[in-house]
Amino acid sequence: MTGVPSICPTILYKDAKAAIRTLKDAFGFTVLRAYEDEDGAVLHAELAYGDGVVMVGSKGRAGVFAKAMGDAGPAGVYVVVEDVDAHHARAVEHGVGVLMAPTDQDYGSRDYMARDAEGNIWSFGTYAPGAGS
Repeated sequence: MTGVPSICPTILYKDAKAAIRTLKDAFGFTVLRAYEDEDGAVLHAELAYGDGVVMVGSKGRAGVFAKAMGDAGPAGVYVVVEDVDAHHARAVEHGVGVLMAPTDQDYGSRDYMARDAEGNIWSFGTYAPGAGS
C-alpha cells in the first residue's frame, strides 16, 4: 500500500474472522493489523488492497459505532483491480458467490460482482474513480 487512504469503508460481521479469511484468500487483500479481545472477537482489523483500506470488526460489541451499525448491511464496496479475470478466478477458486461474471461495461471498465458470506457486495473492476476521463 502506498500513501494513506482518505476514505475507509468499515464493515461489521457476525463472523469477522471468516470475513478476514475471505478478503485475504479469495480477494487478495493484505491484513495490515488485527486486534482481538480475550474471547477472540475481532475488535478492529485493517486490510489493504492497492492504496485502499477496509476496516473490519465483529458485530454485537459495545460502543457507539457498533450500536449505531446494529444489524446494518449489506454494504457495497468497489475495488480497482488490474486483471479482473484473474481476480475473478481466484474468488471462484475460494468459493465466493459471484453475482456477475467479468463483463465489459459501456463506460470502458471490465468488472465483476460478488457477495460475501454475510451479504455484502464486493465489485472489482478496472474503472478508477477520480483518475480522469
